[in-house]
Order: sequence, then structure tokens, then C-alpha cells
Amino acid sequence: MDPDAGQAEAPGWYDADTATFGDRMTGAREASGMSQAELARRLGVKVKTIRAWENDRSEPRANRLQMLAGILGVSIMWLLNGEGDGLEGPETPAELPEDLAAILADMRTLKVDQARLAERAARLEKRLRLALASQTI
Repeated sequence: MDPDAGQAEAPGWYDADTATFGDRMTGAREASGMSQAELARRLGVKVKTIRAWENDRSEPRANRLQMLAGILGVSIMWLLNGEGDGLEGPETPAELPEDLAAILADMRTLKVDQARLAERAARLEKRLRLALASQTI
């Protein structure tokens, strides 16, 4: 009898359901052997822009996305949603103990929540600036 029978396999970081745009971009950049600085130079953007994309704080515009996919040797669709021509991911994903997999899942959820809160804070800040500007006129 298989000791692992009945245990659900935890998705890997490259799983289409868990990997983000930033995860895939980082993986493709690292697989190509490029640093953030080199990729930024080749795309004509600042290193902080690359960091923001890799940390899922923002995404490139269409023209930069097309250039990015070409430089990294992956498809635009793979960068956006994990489908199409891209990296295969690890052949044999490392199995994490259940407690570590739960922590990793919580961290991913927190990362998504943080991005949503940052977007919300930016919208509120814009509304506040507009309200203040209309009062001072």
C-alpha cells in the first residue's frame, strides 16, 4: 500500500493556480541568467519598475509586455496566466511538510491581499487629493 495514497499534493509555486505574473516573470528572468538590472537596461525601464512587476505591485503596459516576453523567451499568455510557451517548472517539486506548505499558502494569500490594499490606498489617496484641490480653488 502506498503511504502517500489519499494525501493531496500541494501545488508548487509554478502551478497555474498559485503562480502570479511576478512569480513567472522572476522565474523566466532567473532561468535566462539575467539580473534585474540587466533586464531593466534591455527593456529601457528602471530597476524599481522590474522589482514592482516581480513583486506584483504593477504590471507592464502592452508594448513592454511584448518586449519582456521576447527577451525572456516565453509567450505573453504564459506571463499573464501560465498557459502557453513558458518554463516547465521543476520536474520533481520538493515536497514540503504540511505546516510549511500552510505557511507558504498563507504568505501567498497575504501577498495578494497586500496588493489589493495598496491599490485601494492609492485610489483613496487620489480621491483625497482631488477633494483637497477642489476646496482650495
